[in-house]
Amino acid sequence: MHEVFFERVITDYLTGASIQDSTYEDLRQGLARMLVEEKGYPRHLLRPKYAVRAQVDGREEAFSVDIAAFAEDGTPLLALFFCPGEVGTFVRESVAAARVHQPQPFPLVLVTDSMRILLVAAQDGNTLGEGWYAVPRWEELPGFAAAHPCPPLPPERLEKESRILAAYTALGGACCGGACELTETSS
Repeated sequence: MHEVFFERVITDYLTGASIQDSTYEDLRQGLARMLVEEKGYPRHLLRPKYAVRAQVDGREEAFSVDIAAFAEDGTPLLALFFCPGEVGTFVRESVAAARVHQPQPFPLVLVTDSMRILLVAAQDGNTLGEGWYAVPRWEELPGFAAAHPCPPLPPERLEKESRILAAYTALGGACCGGACELTETSS
């Protein structure tokens, strides 16, 4: 399934900005609302459509995290990915994106199709939980992330993970021919 953009504008739940609606945007907005209203995540520490940048064959490429959660000091805690299909088939790609984030990887990854959700440790790719109840509440998240650290990758491993991410992205195709606008980037 492919993300299609509509000729209408909606208000982003997290930022208040006007954004273009799409076939998946209502799901992203719902996930953001649930993180804030049900799990206690502070809006200002969540970044929608966050860009993770990686070097692949000497060129910089950007990959999108649907919602990125950071600590007050800017430490990455969790990367949430919405997937339009079987959740399990998107885990490896999502873990690669979390691992290549610079200067520090996201230690935790959520992958969901809005019906099923997996919580995964970025360091080893192991599933830590399944279902909405597996998503840590905000007050638990820093400790949970610390219990599952993902240290920065050495250069050769970073290159391999970047290639894995690029390969999965190429196989899945970019949303709307690459027209998906990213709001922030990692350094």
